[in-house]
Amino acid sequence: MMKKKIEGIIQESVAVKTALIGPQVDNIMSAAESMIKALKSGGKVIVFGNGGSAADSQHIAAEIVGRFMKERKGLPAIALTVNTSVLTAIANDYSYEEVFSRQLDAIAGKNDVAIGISTSGKASNVIRAVGLANDKGLDTIALTGGDGGGLAKTAKISIVVPSKSTPRIQESHVTIAHILCQLVEEALF
Repeated sequence: MMKKKIEGIIQESVAVKTALIGPQVDNIMSAAESMIKALKSGGKVIVFGNGGSAADSQHIAAEIVGRFMKERKGLPAIALTVNTSVLTAIANDYSYEEVFSRQLDAIAGKNDVAIGISTSGKASNVIRAVGLANDKGLDTIALTGGDGGGLAKTAKISIVVPSKSTPRIQESHVTIAHILCQLVEEALF
């Protein structure tokens, strides 16, 4: 029974990732090109999301700043999820709705790219920050799932994982993030 369950979960994960081929390849390519353009022009990658998407944000920033597969110099990236003092101060003094947009407003430059992550596409604080980034003239990328929610409609480039299962969406987000990091690294080094 457990063996069949394990096999079923793996097969479901593979099926969701396979469904990205075709419909989302051009969006993944556009996202990589946007990140490459930002980094070549002296900008940085700013990533944010809640919960598991916060962890994914940190993972992406770590791969860009540290390294992905090549020994190389670090590249500028930041996850807006890591400074608990900033997060809790903004949430307490303003609202949780502003934890990412207020940080983004303070640190984003014109050559930066903002990546908002939400499995449902409905995280209002992520949508708000992506909207602010649009207003500031940044390229914006959404990693989302299901029907994409408001986040997919707000971002300039939206990569929507065709699933309603949060774990399968998150697994696909990691795959997409690794593809983006590999393409960035190969283009710049």
